Amino acid sequence: MKIPILEIFLVLLLIFLIAIVISNIKVVSQGYAYVLERLGAYHNTWEKGLHFKIPFADKIRKKVSLKEQVVDFPPQPVITKDNVTMQIDTVIYFQITDPKLYCYGVENPLSAIENLSATTLRNIIGDLELDHTLTSRDVINTKIRTILDEATDAWGIKVNRVELKNILPPKEIQDSMEKQMKAERERRARILEAEGQKTSKILIAEGEKESAILQADAQKETKIREAQGEAEAITLVQTALAESIKLLNEADPSKSVIAIKSLEAFQKAADGKATKIIIPSEIQSLAGLAASFKELVTDSPEEKSQKSKTEK
Repeated sequence: MKIPILEIFLVLLLIFLIAIVISNIKVVSQGYAYVLERLGAYHNTWEKGLHFKIPFADKIRKKVSLKEQVVDFPPQPVITKDNVTMQIDTVIYFQITDPKLYCYGVENPLSAIENLSATTLRNIIGDLELDHTLTSRDVINTKIRTILDEATDAWGIKVNRVELKNILPPKEIQDSMEKQMKAERERRARILEAEGQKTSKILIAEGEKESAILQADAQKETKIREAQGEAEAITLVQTALAESIKLLNEADPSKSVIAIKSLEAFQKAADGKATKIIIPSEIQSLAGLAASFKELVTDSPEEKSQKSKTEK
């Protein structure tokens, strides 16, 4: 049995048409955009979703990523205001905002951005000295980003950030800077050490001063308390003496009691320390009576009998 050639042709044609239709069905993923040309001219920009293009008439010109991209450019030689040549490499964060301008605005966008960033960097660094360049990264980053963002608007690109990754001065400059930093660190260390010693001496002096003040206050308090104690003792003695005199006056002592007290006082006065003693007449008479009384008491019985016979 022979298969008709016409049927085979129709089957092949149907398969070919199905293949063409399937190949012209496109699905755009999230974060991407397709630039579509029709008969060689820009026609449309496909965003995420399902799309169909006309066979042989439509052509996908470029698939563009809408995500933020990072480009690390190699080091660029730049010269500072004080004629120091350095190597600086930059990192640029950018995002495509208009796929049409990105495709038709510039031939090679990344190369254009690299060259523009290099020339902008040279212009900015050329107005700065070495020390200012090393300490002004944020200022340089902001200036470069502003200039690049304005220039790349026509290319459908937005520059989000620009960072100076490395700033490499010449080797001799690096050695000089290291020596300078070492000297500065040593100077700061000596200053801190001197300030520490000064503070220590001040604290020691203040401590000694406070100790001396406390000792003086303690001695003063001791003397005050001793004086107060002596004054209180004298007051008590005088009070007791006054009380005793008062009691004697109230008792109305007789002459005999006064005489006895006088003899006791005379005994204390004549303790052997005084060189001269003045004896009142009253005490002298009393002393004679006392001596006579002592002889009467101390005479032996024999002497008493002899004296009695003689008297007879």
